[in-house]
Amino acid sequence: MGTASASLWTISHGELLLRMVLAVLFGGVVGMEREWHNHAAGFRTHILVCLGSATIMLLSIYGFSQFVNEPNVRIDPARLAAQVISGIGFLGAGAILRNGSVISGLTTAASVWVVAAIGLCVGAGFLFAAFYSTMLVLISLFVLNKWEKYLMRHRRNHELTIKALDHPGVLGKLASAFGEQGIQIVNVKMIPDNESEQGGVEQPTMQLCFSLKVQSPAKFVAAMERIHAMDFVLSVESDGKLMVVPQHSGVERYH
Repeated sequence: MGTASASLWTISHGELLLRMVLAVLFGGVVGMEREWHNHAAGFRTHILVCLGSATIMLLSIYGFSQFVNEPNVRIDPARLAAQVISGIGFLGAGAILRNGSVISGLTTAASVWVVAAIGLCVGAGFLFAAFYSTMLVLISLFVLNKWEKYLMRHRRNHELTIKALDHPGVLGKLASAFGEQGIQIVNVKMIPDNESEQGGVEQPTMQLCFSLKVQSPAKFVAAMERIHAMDFVLSVESDGKLMVVPQHSGVERYH
């Protein structure tokens, strides 16, 4: 009985290595999806989180096996694992970014958290649960992501930040470009910006933050093309992603 009990708290080197390699594989496939979409926490980060969680779980179960038979020692395999669940929140918080009213990185933070859970499952030998969880995470990130975008394409507001020269009539011209395409301006905020050098002359600039209700992606693209052609527009950010604006030679007329 004592031998059987002791074997529960021991693990061979081969099994130890297998679980750590599986943690690398499971964390890597989730991290690859994040890396593919250029998120802050990518391939290596997810591998390290999953491997670290698995290692801590292995340590929690098997690292103190020599104390199992001590009368005053109580073995609790879940004690270190519980600290991983709460501690991983600090790493996930680093992936969350806020740009005005747009918050990004929540999905990446959640993927880091679930990868830690996968690592704990691998470390505990709960391999089927780890495998199923990895597959479901990939389905959520790949398939459900596209499905969600398709369903919410007409309900979600677009956040647009335009940096432009601070001249009279700028807001009206931008509003006209949206109105021509049937794009509704839900909210607009004007922020004075630093001066920008145009044609060798320092000129005041401003940031216009629009919240837009877009019914048709094609009309949104048409509006963006119209705005890009405006001389006073310096840069455009759509939903936190910078859009390239060509340099205009006609800016000199404002000098």
